[in-house]
Amino acid sequence: MTSFSDFPSLRFGIVADPQYAARAPHLGMNRHYAKSLAKLAEAIEVFNREDLSFVITLGDIIDRDFESFDDILPVYGSLRHDNFFLLGNHDFSVAADRLVDVAKRVGLTSPCYSFVRHGWRFIGLNGNEVSTFAPPEGHPYRDIAARRLAELRAGDAINAQEWNAMPSDEQFAWLSGQIEDAGATGERVIVMNHYPVYPPNEHDSWDRERIITLLTAHDNVAAYLSGHNHAGNFGTLDGCHFLNFKGMVDTETENTFAIVEIWADRMEVRGFGREDSRMLKLRR
Repeated sequence: MTSFSDFPSLRFGIVADPQYAARAPHLGMNRHYAKSLAKLAEAIEVFNREDLSFVITLGDIIDRDFESFDDILPVYGSLRHDNFFLLGNHDFSVAADRLVDVAKRVGLTSPCYSFVRHGWRFIGLNGNEVSTFAPPEGHPYRDIAARRLAELRAGDAINAQEWNAMPSDEQFAWLSGQIEDAGATGERVIVMNHYPVYPPNEHDSWDRERIITLLTAHDNVAAYLSGHNHAGNFGTLDGCHFLNFKGMVDTETENTFAIVEIWADRMEVRGFGREDSRMLKLRR
């Protein structure tokens, strides 16, 4: 007799960093921007054959130019599952007068949000909120970003990079409240952001320490999913898994994407192409 525990409670698809643009490849970085349209279409074909709750792209939908959205967003039109986006640093490599239009262009009423599926709360962060590139010119967050970057550089921090960023204090308080609310209702939590925070890497969010402290302090937080570091990364701290998925834009022909399955006692990552497969125990 088959029991309910013999099946995952939910499955979802992951895409990281398609970074599409109609431009020549950067061979030195092995990035093939125009190839991402076909790679994404291939991933969606796989997703459409699966019983998934949703698919999420972890940022850097485009490499540059607002017009690039016109080419890649229609590819998602064939997806038969709910579709979610996070925004990455490259999504704001657009003309200054289009910065305020980026979130709306990909269908986001808010660049940070949460939703619940089968007792799991998924929290999507706006990792670009405090940055030198995403806020409109003259916005106070640009000044805060410049100061934070200077502090990190003074301390020789490896993530003291202009292409990193962080959520605002207000968004961090919102994240904390979301986790507390989820705990009160018996929900487990997965947090998603474009920027990784662990293991330490030059691509990490500027506030990596406070995010790590928050997530590891709550037993109901199972995982933190990110992109941005195209090489990928993985680590576990105090039972919380930190998964950095590999960038789709890298390599001329080999794809990378994943399907994540949530079971009662574990989370399984089924990697395609360059993405690694993993079996991760849940801490409660």
